[in-house]
Amino acid sequence: MGEFSWPTEDQLKEMRNKVSEMSGREAEEVRVVVSPYRICPLGAHIDHQGGTVSAMTINKGILLGFVPSGDTEVVLRSGQFDGEVRFSIDEIQQPRNSVKKHHVVHASGSAKIKEECKWGNYARGALYALQSRGNNLTQGIIGYICGSDNLDSSGLSSSAAVGIAYLLALESANGMNVSPLDNIEYDRFIENGYLGLRNGILDQSAILLSRYGCLMRMDCKSKEYEIIQPREPQNSDKTKIQKSYKVLLAFSGLRCALTNNPGYNCRVAECQEAAKFLLCASGKAEMDPRLCNVEEEVYEAHKNELEPTLAKRAEHYFTENRRVAKGLEAWKSGNLQDFGKLISASGLSSIYNYECGSEPLIQLNEILQRAPGVFGARFSGAGFRGCCLALVDADRAEEAASYVRSEYFELQPELASQLNADSAVLICEPGDSARVI
Repeated sequence: MGEFSWPTEDQLKEMRNKVSEMSGREAEEVRVVVSPYRICPLGAHIDHQGGTVSAMTINKGILLGFVPSGDTEVVLRSGQFDGEVRFSIDEIQQPRNSVKKHHVVHASGSAKIKEECKWGNYARGALYALQSRGNNLTQGIIGYICGSDNLDSSGLSSSAAVGIAYLLALESANGMNVSPLDNIEYDRFIENGYLGLRNGILDQSAILLSRYGCLMRMDCKSKEYEIIQPREPQNSDKTKIQKSYKVLLAFSGLRCALTNNPGYNCRVAECQEAAKFLLCASGKAEMDPRLCNVEEEVYEAHKNELEPTLAKRAEHYFTENRRVAKGLEAWKSGNLQDFGKLISASGLSSIYNYECGSEPLIQLNEILQRAPGVFGARFSGAGFRGCCLALVDADRAEEAASYVRSEYFELQPELASQLNADSAVLICEPGDSARVI
């Protein structure tokens, strides 16, 4: 496993033993998908508009142990949910994309659901995505899926991590060689086409393209991406910057699946309305109404004509793109102080311009900003639930975590009491990309 702290050998052994018991196969035959969670330091809420985003994975996420079933059956059990999911890869999957009717997010980590065994929808969604692109699958899987403890509804892209895990397992069982870029589109199709969530490709891209200790940059319009290593220190210690920071995750206790929250899709629609107005104003009404198709000069010339809500959404998009560009330069130079300041500015724009978040999350963000050793902080995910993230000086991470636990309990005792004391604030390390072991 080299320098990676997750998954541990004990965790892999446990997954293999679970699947061995389910399938009657030898533990050595069991393959394990490692699908990490991600953080987005800069580039929040602009991927669906074709903006430029940054991301990295962490040493937490989804593990899916599996063996090919030997027939067309898919049999799944979960470490987070009761029941057993069974279906055949011969079944034609139908979209479950009504936001009002859909109540599911899977074992990874989104809200627990009301209907028994509906946690299998992401597995069905993976089959749907593969079927929709003409792939002929002949092998099902027998699998056991489990997310890192206490990270459900965390805003760490857990739904994308689950979808990718099922895609990689089904592809591996069927001998398919699929590129990361194609799997980004497959997972987007699970969320957009099957589940009806109008998100972009940030989460999938981070999970499939990241590299340990690096920052992933993606232009969500062109799909061009870059893996950015921080500048090597003069003493040639390549791991110096990786060891100089930790990722702090502070949890709010709020849980809500994005597919159950109309606020996310509403904001995507508002961004499109802003783009439509600006494109019409510039004589380009025929173009796809996304803000990436609006030149910044056009935005500056016509921004005061936008309805106030639409003006805020457009302001977030254009200023966030600028922050990403500045942040990439700071990261390249190893300047964590400037990088952190831009993360905090991104968080404020998410609150005031994108208007996401809730009182507990905003309070938690403010606590993180004051915590010792923190370079910068913001919401993780869409800001309607889950957690906030911070980049923190590695030498002060424990001190910062203790401060955040104490301060948040004072402000939100009821929500804080619902959290596991050991995982209310987590100190994480960089991760790597999704893979099959």
